[in-house]
Amino acid sequence: MRHALRMLACGASLLVAVTAAVAQSAAWPSKPLTLVVPFPAGGTSDVMGRLVATELEKALGQPIKVENIGGGGGVKGTLEALKRPADGYTLIQSGIGQNAVAHALDANVGYDSSRDFIHLTQVHEGANVLVVKPDSPYQSVKELVAAAKTGPGVTYGYTPAASGHMAMELMIQMQRTCFAIGKGENLCTGGKFKGVSFSGGKPLLDAALKGGVDAIFINVDAAHRLIKDGKLKALAVSSKGRSNLLPDVPTMSEAGYLGFEAVSWSGISVAKGTPPAVVARLETELAKVMASAPVKKYMEPNGFTIPAQGSSVYSIYVSKETDRWTRLVRIAGIKL
Repeated sequence: MRHALRMLACGASLLVAVTAAVAQSAAWPSKPLTLVVPFPAGGTSDVMGRLVATELEKALGQPIKVENIGGGGGVKGTLEALKRPADGYTLIQSGIGQNAVAHALDANVGYDSSRDFIHLTQVHEGANVLVVKPDSPYQSVKELVAAAKTGPGVTYGYTPAASGHMAMELMIQMQRTCFAIGKGENLCTGGKFKGVSFSGGKPLLDAALKGGVDAIFINVDAAHRLIKDGKLKALAVSSKGRSNLLPDVPTMSEAGYLGFEAVSWSGISVAKGTPPAVVARLETELAKVMASAPVKKYMEPNGFTIPAQGSSVYSIYVSKETDRWTRLVRIAGIKL
């Protein structure tokens, strides 16, 4: 009899807990949300986060506060966001730096981008562009690489772990030639490239404008006006197809690097454990947001692509990008 009563009590407790959870999900959202953008205000990531938050809060009927927590290439803010309750009230901006390159640079980054998140949807893809000063002696990708191989060498600027950094490393790796020298050893020659690190996009652009480095890869949206004003010369873009902002600039594939692609990207995710009903609502509303007129109106004129939507396709994309850049970082021996 006592056993039966205990079983009945446990069943009742479970029913209450499940009922409460269902009711909580049904009432969600009942208070303001926060979107953690793990980068400082003003950059591409911040712009993307605020664009989505503005439209999403209309759909959900609750304000969404954008909280910028910069540091560590996006890792600091991501770690902070994951410490908060997985209740759907904290959204996390995911992206190439914090969810792909970070794992390549540090195996103990503090989270697993496949297991610790539910990736809701991708927000954008954006090309990088390889630029030099207009009076540079290197007026094409071919001339730039030739100077590294047979000339005095080339200096390039980069922001650590950014997509432009990865684009430059990919270019260096793709033009490297290796010779077998016996006993399973190779001698690889790829020219003399010297990297110079910068803390962010603005000082990186300043260095390119002032001739502090020979070349940089930088987001197209950050550089296209300087290119059109004649302050920088574009050699190639890093996307598969040409940029609508720079239609006369060849792709890296057209410049001789077949299959070259290295783009910036971001998306919206939540922590693992977020209630399924909340996840489903967010995924549905985000798809509508990305198809909305205000988002489309901003994206294309600024050189961004809206990728395929949905949690499944985005999760696969994050996993593939992590594997891809981990291989490149290890081959290049990049250390931060």
